[in-house]
Amino acid sequence: MRTAIYARVSTTDQNCEMQLRELRQLCQARGWAVAGEYVDTGWSGAKASRPELDRLMWDARKRAIDTILVWKLDRWGRSVANCLESIQELRALGVRWIAPSQGLDTDQSSPTSRLMLTMMAAFAEFERELIRERVKEGLATARYHGRVGGRPRRVFAHDRAKRLRAEGFTIRAIAAKLKVGQGTIQRLFERK
Repeated sequence: MRTAIYARVSTTDQNCEMQLRELRQLCQARGWAVAGEYVDTGWSGAKASRPELDRLMWDARKRAIDTILVWKLDRWGRSVANCLESIQELRALGVRWIAPSQGLDTDQSSPTSRLMLTMMAAFAEFERELIRERVKEGLATARYHGRVGGRPRRVFAHDRAKRLRAEGFTIRAIAAKLKVGQGTIQRLFERK
C-alpha cells in the first residue's frame, strides 16, 4: 500500500518530528511503503490551501497514493467545511484517510465512523475559534493597560523613501533599497 504521511504545525518555531516519527513507525509496523512525506510548517489549519497539502491532494488525484496518514484531524485542518470536503474528495478517489491517534479511518464506512469524523472536525474548528478569541481578549487587555501589541516599528530614513518615491521608484523598489517590508513603506505614504 502506497502511503503518504502528512504533518503540519502552525508556526515556524515548532516542528513536526513527533508526528512524523509516530506515523513512520505505524507504517513500518503495518508493512506499508511510505510514498512521500508532506510537511507544512508555519501554516494555519484554517487555510484550505497550503503548499504541501495542495501537493498531496494533487498526488491523490493522480492516484499516486492509496492511503494518507495524519497524526490528528486538527493537523489536517481546523475548518469543518474544509476538512470534510477534502476527506470526501479522497474517499471519492478511493484514497483511505487515517488519523491513528484518534481512531479515525475512512475505510470504515459505518455511520458511526462518519459521525465521529464530523464531530472531531467541529471540535478542531471550535478549538481554533477559542484560541482566536483568547488572543483578541489578551490584546484588548494589553491595550487597556497601555501596552501596544504587534511588531515593533521599523526605523528607516523616511526622507530617503520620500525622495525615492518622488524620483518614480515603486513601493517594492523602495522597500528593497531600504531593506524594509513593502507594508512599512506603504503605510508611510498612506499617512500623508
